[in-house]
Amino acid sequence: MSSKQCYVYIMTNPSQSTLYTGVTNSIKRRVYEHKEKQRDGFTKRYNIVKLVYYEKFDGPSAAINREKQIKAGSRKKKVELINSLNPEWEDLYDMI
Repeated sequence: MSSKQCYVYIMTNPSQSTLYTGVTNSIKRRVYEHKEKQRDGFTKRYNIVKLVYYEKFDGPSAAINREKQIKAGSRKKKVELINSLNPEWEDLYDMI
């Protein structure tokens, strides 16, 4: 029995001054939408175009819980999380 894969991700703008945390069932599609500014809202307004962190989950429940946990944390905690797996803050989009 397999569950639908879901992802929690963190994106930032080119100056890395703003962080955005989201959840999706299709990370490649969702990050593309952010990069191409296909939807109005926070990520379009703040030019959130760079994927710097993501985690994969076997279902939406675990992913949503993790997203809430990350969002509840401070910016410092999010930066530490990104630095733990992507210390150069490279755009991971082409690696997914």
